[in-house]
Amino acid sequence: MIYLQLFWEFFKTGLFSVGGGLATLPFLYEMQARTGWFTVADLSNMIAVSESTPGPMGINMATFTGFTVAGIPGGIVAVAGEICPAFLIIIAIYRLLDRFKTNRYVQYALYGLRAASAALILVAGLRVAEAALLNVPAWTASGAFTDLFRPLAIALAVTVFLLYRRLGKHPLWYILASGLIGVLLKL
Repeated sequence: MIYLQLFWEFFKTGLFSVGGGLATLPFLYEMQARTGWFTVADLSNMIAVSESTPGPMGINMATFTGFTVAGIPGGIVAVAGEICPAFLIIIAIYRLLDRFKTNRYVQYALYGLRAASAALILVAGLRVAEAALLNVPAWTASGAFTDLFRPLAIALAVTVFLLYRRLGKHPLWYILASGLIGVLLKL
């Protein structure tokens, strides 16, 4: 039963998270709250690992969750659920889009999908920023506004942002350097 549930949960995620890995995050937050398969901290760690390892983020997250819940078979089933919708959609689009590529309604739908992707990625980015830069539990416990912020994490995020904008090096270098700094500073 757990395999069917894993497949179904990641099938839905793969089907509706248009826009790539970051667009899966709202679905994963909802899945976390409903199933309890992983914590919000686990999700933040999955994002960090998925961003720093090869391969699509959604696949890496499905692998992690499936493996955590049901071992290697669970990882395989979750990944199958994640990628199955893409295969089905590509087959359908390939057969239909060529006939309708000049149809204005198809063009309108594609523009709508782009807007939805941007919104889902923005929501995911804000949740990741909240998890990485804010310490809501400490603030809730103390009530002190200064406990809300993680100054070192904010400084690191701003530094990486500015360096990336200025130098434009491959993101992998920033990820590796940030991971090393996180270990050294115990962020």
